[in-house]
Amino acid sequence: MTQMMRAVEISQPGGPEVLKPVQRPVPEPGHGQVVLRVAYAGVNRPDALQRAGAYDPPPGASDLPGLEASGEVVALGDGVTSLDIGDQVCALLPGGGYAEYVATPAAHCLPVPKGMGLKEAACLPETFFTVWSNVFSRGGLKAGERFLVHGGSSGIGTTAIQLANAFGARVFATAGSEAKCTACTDLGAERAINYRDEDFVKVMKAEGGADLILDMVGGDYIPRNVKALANDGRLVQIAFLQGPVVELNFAMMMVKRLTLTGSTLRPQSDLAKAQIAQTLREAVWPLIEAGRVGPVMDSSFDLADAAQAHARMEASDHIGKIVLNVAG
Repeated sequence: MTQMMRAVEISQPGGPEVLKPVQRPVPEPGHGQVVLRVAYAGVNRPDALQRAGAYDPPPGASDLPGLEASGEVVALGDGVTSLDIGDQVCALLPGGGYAEYVATPAAHCLPVPKGMGLKEAACLPETFFTVWSNVFSRGGLKAGERFLVHGGSSGIGTTAIQLANAFGARVFATAGSEAKCTACTDLGAERAINYRDEDFVKVMKAEGGADLILDMVGGDYIPRNVKALANDGRLVQIAFLQGPVVELNFAMMMVKRLTLTGSTLRPQSDLAKAQIAQTLREAVWPLIEAGRVGPVMDSSFDLADAAQAHARMEASDHIGKIVLNVAG
């Protein structure tokens, strides 16, 4: 490894234009960590929140954006026995993915699935960790249940549709255009609801109500989600694109025996993330290798063009995942 690397940093809080190419020292692995030579890095909504000054990195994490990447292991920290130099992996990162090299806990790395390239593998960690922990672990989705995911054409949405379908749930999704709705049904949703033309509350009530809703919109969707849930239904909140502050009738929650919960992934402990990684390796990686689920790719940008990647993500015209080509 060289001593310096190309990276993209947040020069100040603001829009995509504040993402600037820089030279940074190559990180060294701490105890239990590895250093990856990054091939591709995923672009995610939390990156944009951090860029805007609304999502600070946890203590000890890199100030560089980037929460997932694929690449080659080039250095091992003390105590690492699960990986070897030269292994190709994808990894959930505490930060720092927008760079040629990144350090991350070895336990947060997963092998690149057989038959998959590094470009596609970079799209797996953030969305699959998030969906598994919220839809299946926290939300308790079971076969035969009615599952509604908002933002069905997003990286989270396309992953949630596929996994829920693979595990036998009835899947419904909201999206904002005919093309996005078609993408949702092509992935396994039995019904895609164009939120510009239809009321998802009416649609779900006609189906008997949703047993589980995964929401990243927030705002006035929250009380509408409560109305759309079936008795004993669960709402899992993972983001607030329209804000977290709402008025909510808690009497309805009591009468319908609802569970309202949520989580964020990045602040969770290294142990919690390692446990998610192990479960994914056992329960989901075989599905990926069998071709039953996989990432939906939208577009790729060079590392130096990270600002353009953020602009595309925030325009919400994309379907699936956006990645940065770091290795070139």
